[in-house]
Amino acid sequence: MAPQPFLRHEKDDRPWWLGVLILIGILLAVVITTNDIYTQVFRTVVNGVGVTVFVTLVAFMLATVLGLGIALLGLADSIVLRQIARFYIEIIRGIPMLVLLFYVAFVGAPGFVASYNFVITPLVKSGVAEPILVRDLSLMWRAIIALMIGYSSFIAEIFRAGFQSVDIGQIEAAKSLGLSRYRRFRLVVFPQAIRVIFPPLSNDFVSMVKDSSLVSVLGVADITQMGKVYASGSFRFFETYSIVTYIYLILTIGLSLFLRRIEKKMKQMPRR
Repeated sequence: MAPQPFLRHEKDDRPWWLGVLILIGILLAVVITTNDIYTQVFRTVVNGVGVTVFVTLVAFMLATVLGLGIALLGLADSIVLRQIARFYIEIIRGIPMLVLLFYVAFVGAPGFVASYNFVITPLVKSGVAEPILVRDLSLMWRAIIALMIGYSSFIAEIFRAGFQSVDIGQIEAAKSLGLSRYRRFRLVVFPQAIRVIFPPLSNDFVSMVKDSSLVSVLGVADITQMGKVYASGSFRFFETYSIVTYIYLILTIGLSLFLRRIEKKMKQMPRR
Protein backbone atom coordinates (compact mmCIF):
# COMPACT_ATOMS: atom_id res chain seq x y z
CA MET A 1 0.00 0.00 0.00
CA ALA A 2 1.33 3.43 -0.93
CA PRO A 3 2.16 5.65 2.06
CA GLN A 4 -0.40 8.26 2.97
CA PRO A 5 0.59 11.89 2.26
CA PHE A 6 0.52 12.82 5.93
CA LEU A 7 2.91 9.96 6.76
CA ARG A 8 5.65 11.00 4.36
CA HIS A 9 8.93 11.93 5.93
CA GLU A 10 9.81 15.61 5.78
CA LYS A 11 13.17 14.87 4.12
CA ASP A 12 11.24 13.81 1.02
CA ASP A 13 9.89 17.34 0.59
CA ARG A 14 12.02 19.67 -1.46
CA PRO A 15 12.22 23.20 -0.03
CA TRP A 16 10.46 24.90 -2.93
CA TRP A 17 8.99 27.41 -0.49
CA LEU A 18 12.50 28.50 0.47
CA GLY A 19 13.44 29.07 -3.16
CA VAL A 20 10.35 31.22 -3.65
CA LEU A 21 11.14 33.22 -0.51
CA ILE A 22 14.74 33.77 -1.62
CA LEU A 23 13.53 34.97 -5.02
CA ILE A 24 11.07 37.39 -3.41
CA GLY A 25 13.79 38.58 -1.04
CA ILE A 26 16.18 39.27 -3.92
CA LEU A 27 13.49 41.19 -5.82
CA LEU A 28 12.74 43.30 -2.74
CA ALA A 29 16.45 43.92 -2.21
CA VAL A 30 16.69 45.20 -5.78
CA VAL A 31 13.72 47.51 -5.18
CA ILE A 32 15.31 48.82 -1.98
CA THR A 33 18.61 49.59 -3.69
CA THR A 34 17.09 51.19 -6.80
CA ASN A 35 14.15 53.15 -5.34
CA ASP A 36 15.08 56.27 -3.37
CA ILE A 37 12.00 56.11 -1.12
CA TYR A 38 12.54 52.49 -0.15
CA THR A 39 16.25 53.16 0.33
CA GLN A 40 15.51 56.00 2.74
CA VAL A 41 12.95 53.93 4.64
CA PHE A 42 15.34 50.98 4.90
CA ARG A 43 18.20 53.14 6.19
CA THR A 44 15.92 54.51 8.89
CA VAL A 45 14.27 51.27 9.98
CA VAL A 46 17.46 49.19 9.97
CA ASN A 47 18.80 51.36 12.81
CA GLY A 48 16.46 49.47 15.12
CA VAL A 49 17.87 46.02 14.31
CA GLY A 50 20.54 46.28 17.00
CA VAL A 51 17.99 47.06 19.70
CA THR A 52 15.71 44.23 18.54
CA VAL A 53 18.57 41.71 18.60
CA PHE A 54 19.79 42.93 22.00
CA VAL A 55 16.33 42.81 23.60
CA THR A 56 15.65 39.35 22.15
CA LEU A 57 18.96 37.79 23.19
CA VAL A 58 19.04 39.21 26.71
CA ALA A 59 15.36 38.55 27.43
CA PHE A 60 15.53 35.00 26.09
CA MET A 61 18.66 34.11 28.04
CA LEU A 62 17.17 35.46 31.26
CA ALA A 63 13.84 33.71 30.54
CA THR A 64 15.67 30.43 29.92
CA VAL A 65 17.52 30.64 33.23
CA LEU A 66 14.36 31.60 35.12
CA GLY A 67 12.30 28.96 33.30
CA LEU A 68 14.85 26.27 34.16
CA GLY A 69 14.70 27.30 37.80
CA ILE A 70 10.89 27.18 37.82
CA ALA A 71 10.93 23.77 36.12
CA LEU A 72 13.31 22.37 38.73
CA LEU A 73 11.08 23.75 41.47
CA GLY A 74 8.15 22.01 39.84
CA LEU A 75 10.03 18.70 39.97
CA ALA A 76 11.22 19.13 43.56
CA ASP A 77 10.39 16.65 46.33
CA SER A 78 8.68 19.36 48.38
CA ILE A 79 5.00 19.82 47.59
CA VAL A 80 5.29 23.47 48.65
CA LEU A 81 7.93 24.17 46.01
CA ARG A 82 5.92 22.31 43.39
CA GLN A 83 2.81 24.33 44.16
CA ILE A 84 4.76 27.60 44.05
CA ALA A 85 6.08 26.69 40.60
CA ARG A 86 2.63 25.71 39.35
CA PHE A 87 1.11 28.91 40.75
CA TYR A 88 3.72 31.02 38.94
CA ILE A 89 3.28 29.19 35.64
CA GLU A 90 -0.52 29.33 35.61
CA ILE A 91 -0.68 33.00 36.60
CA ILE A 92 1.93 34.24 34.12
CA ARG A 93 0.60 32.14 31.22
CA GLY A 94 -2.84 33.66 31.74
CA ILE A 95 -1.65 37.25 31.26
CA PRO A 96 -1.36 38.61 27.68
CA MET A 97 2.18 39.68 26.85
CA LEU A 98 1.17 43.25 26.09
CA VAL A 99 -0.68 43.58 29.41
CA LEU A 100 2.33 42.12 31.24
CA LEU A 101 4.55 44.62 29.47
CA PHE A 102 2.41 47.53 30.64
CA TYR A 103 2.14 46.10 34.16
CA VAL A 104 5.89 45.70 34.60
CA ALA A 105 6.65 49.09 33.04
CA PHE A 106 4.02 51.21 34.79
CA VAL A 107 3.13 49.25 37.95
CA GLY A 108 6.10 47.05 38.75
CA ALA A 109 8.77 49.68 38.13
CA PRO A 110 7.16 52.37 40.37
CA GLY A 111 6.52 49.71 43.02
CA PHE A 112 10.16 48.63 42.91
CA VAL A 113 11.36 52.24 43.19
CA ALA A 114 9.07 52.92 46.15
CA SER A 115 10.22 49.74 47.93
CA TYR A 116 13.88 50.45 47.25
CA ASN A 117 13.65 54.01 48.52
CA PHE A 118 11.85 52.82 51.65
CA VAL A 119 14.55 50.26 52.43
CA ILE A 120 17.42 52.73 52.01
CA THR A 121 15.68 55.52 53.97
CA PRO A 122 18.25 55.35 56.83
CA LEU A 123 21.10 55.53 54.31
CA VAL A 124 19.47 58.50 52.58
CA LYS A 125 19.12 60.38 55.88
CA SER A 126 22.77 59.74 56.68
CA GLY A 127 23.83 60.91 53.23
CA VAL A 128 25.34 57.57 52.23
CA ALA A 129 22.86 56.88 49.41
CA GLU A 130 20.41 58.78 47.25
CA PRO A 131 16.84 57.80 46.34
CA ILE A 132 16.13 56.78 42.76
CA LEU A 133 13.35 57.98 40.51
CA VAL A 134 11.09 55.93 38.24
CA ARG A 135 12.56 57.65 35.20
CA ASP A 136 15.97 56.31 36.20
CA LEU A 137 14.79 52.83 35.19
CA SER A 138 15.32 52.33 31.48
CA LEU A 139 12.20 51.54 29.47
CA MET A 140 14.20 49.03 27.47
CA TRP A 141 15.11 47.09 30.61
CA ARG A 142 11.51 47.20 31.81
CA ALA A 143 10.54 45.64 28.49
CA ILE A 144 13.28 43.01 28.80
CA ILE A 145 12.10 42.05 32.29
CA ALA A 146 8.50 41.78 31.08
CA LEU A 147 9.50 39.48 28.20
CA MET A 148 11.66 37.46 30.56
CA ILE A 149 8.78 36.92 32.99
CA GLY A 150 6.25 36.18 30.25
CA TYR A 151 8.35 33.64 28.39
CA SER A 152 9.79 31.95 31.49
CA SER A 153 6.45 30.28 32.23
CA PHE A 154 6.31 28.67 28.77
CA ILE A 155 9.98 27.71 28.87
CA ALA A 156 9.49 26.14 32.31
CA GLU A 157 6.85 23.83 30.83
CA ILE A 158 9.20 22.93 27.97
CA PHE A 159 11.93 21.96 30.43
CA ARG A 160 9.49 20.03 32.61
CA ALA A 161 8.21 17.99 29.67
CA GLY A 162 11.76 17.32 28.51
CA PHE A 163 12.97 16.13 31.90
CA GLN A 164 9.93 13.92 32.41
CA SER A 165 10.47 12.30 29.00
CA VAL A 166 13.59 10.53 30.28
CA ASP A 167 12.95 6.89 31.16
CA ILE A 168 12.62 6.54 34.93
CA GLY A 169 14.50 3.26 34.71
CA GLN A 170 17.68 5.04 33.66
CA ILE A 171 17.38 7.43 36.58
CA GLU A 172 16.93 4.52 38.98
CA ALA A 173 19.97 2.83 37.46
CA ALA A 174 21.99 5.99 38.02
CA LYS A 175 20.83 6.03 41.64
CA SER A 176 21.95 2.43 42.09
CA LEU A 177 25.40 3.42 40.83
CA GLY A 178 25.63 5.97 43.63
CA LEU A 179 25.47 9.09 41.46
CA SER A 180 24.45 12.25 43.27
CA ARG A 181 21.32 14.13 42.22
CA TYR A 182 23.39 16.75 40.40
CA ARG A 183 25.42 14.12 38.52
CA ARG A 184 22.27 12.19 37.59
CA PHE A 185 20.88 15.39 36.13
CA ARG A 186 24.07 16.34 34.30
CA LEU A 187 25.06 12.92 32.99
CA VAL A 188 21.76 11.10 32.51
CA VAL A 189 18.73 13.39 32.41
CA PHE A 190 19.89 16.53 30.63
CA PRO A 191 21.77 14.93 27.67
CA GLN A 192 18.63 12.97 26.76
CA ALA A 193 16.10 15.66 27.62
CA ILE A 194 17.79 18.29 25.46
CA ARG A 195 16.70 16.40 22.33
CA VAL A 196 13.09 16.93 23.40
CA ILE A 197 13.63 20.43 24.76
CA PHE A 198 15.50 22.02 21.87
CA PRO A 199 12.80 22.08 19.13
CA PRO A 200 10.09 23.88 21.18
CA LEU A 201 12.72 26.04 22.86
CA SER A 202 14.01 27.19 19.46
CA ASN A 203 10.42 27.95 18.41
CA ASP A 204 10.05 30.16 21.48
CA PHE A 205 13.27 31.93 20.53
CA VAL A 206 11.87 32.76 17.09
CA SER A 207 8.59 33.84 18.69
CA MET A 208 10.46 36.20 20.98
CA VAL A 209 12.05 37.89 17.97
CA LYS A 210 8.51 38.72 16.82
CA ASP A 211 7.18 39.59 20.28
CA SER A 212 10.11 41.94 20.83
CA SER A 213 8.19 44.31 18.54
CA LEU A 214 5.85 44.91 21.52
CA VAL A 215 8.56 46.99 23.19
CA SER A 216 7.76 49.70 20.66
CA VAL A 217 4.67 50.60 22.73
CA LEU A 218 7.09 51.89 25.39
CA GLY A 219 8.98 53.96 22.85
CA VAL A 220 11.99 51.64 22.71
CA ALA A 221 13.77 52.30 19.41
CA ASP A 222 13.49 48.84 17.89
CA ILE A 223 12.60 48.00 14.29
CA THR A 224 8.87 48.54 14.78
CA GLN A 225 9.30 51.82 16.64
CA MET A 226 11.67 53.21 13.99
CA GLY A 227 9.13 52.28 11.32
CA LYS A 228 6.26 53.79 13.31
CA VAL A 229 8.09 57.09 13.77
CA TYR A 230 9.07 57.31 10.10
CA ALA A 231 5.60 56.40 8.82
CA SER A 232 3.85 58.91 11.09
CA GLY A 233 6.13 61.68 9.85
CA SER A 234 6.20 60.85 6.15
CA PHE A 235 2.81 59.14 5.71
CA ARG A 236 4.64 56.43 3.73
CA PHE A 237 2.82 53.63 5.52
CA PHE A 238 2.90 51.07 2.71
CA GLU A 239 6.61 51.47 2.03
CA THR A 240 7.56 51.64 5.70
CA TYR A 241 5.68 48.62 6.96
CA SER A 242 6.68 46.62 3.89
CA ILE A 243 10.31 47.21 4.88
CA VAL A 244 9.56 46.40 8.53
CA THR A 245 7.95 43.13 7.46
CA TYR A 246 10.86 42.37 5.15
CA ILE A 247 13.45 42.83 7.92
CA TYR A 248 11.50 40.71 10.41
CA LEU A 249 11.13 37.93 7.85
CA ILE A 250 14.88 37.94 7.21
CA LEU A 251 15.53 37.64 10.96
CA THR A 252 12.92 34.99 11.74
CA ILE A 253 13.30 32.77 8.67
CA GLY A 254 17.08 32.94 8.80
CA LEU A 255 17.03 32.05 12.49
CA SER A 256 14.52 29.24 11.93
CA LEU A 257 16.70 27.65 9.23
CA PHE A 258 19.79 27.91 11.43
CA LEU A 259 18.05 26.34 14.44
CA ARG A 260 16.53 23.61 12.26
CA ARG A 261 19.99 22.66 11.04
CA ILE A 262 21.20 22.39 14.63
CA GLU A 263 18.17 20.26 15.48
CA LYS A 264 18.94 17.84 12.63
CA LYS A 265 22.55 17.52 13.78
CA MET A 266 21.37 16.77 17.30
CA LYS A 267 19.13 13.98 15.99
CA GLN A 268 22.09 12.46 14.16
CA MET A 269 24.22 12.38 17.30
CA PRO A 270 24.51 8.90 18.86
CA ARG A 271 22.44 8.36 21.99
CA ARG A 272 24.21 7.54 25.21
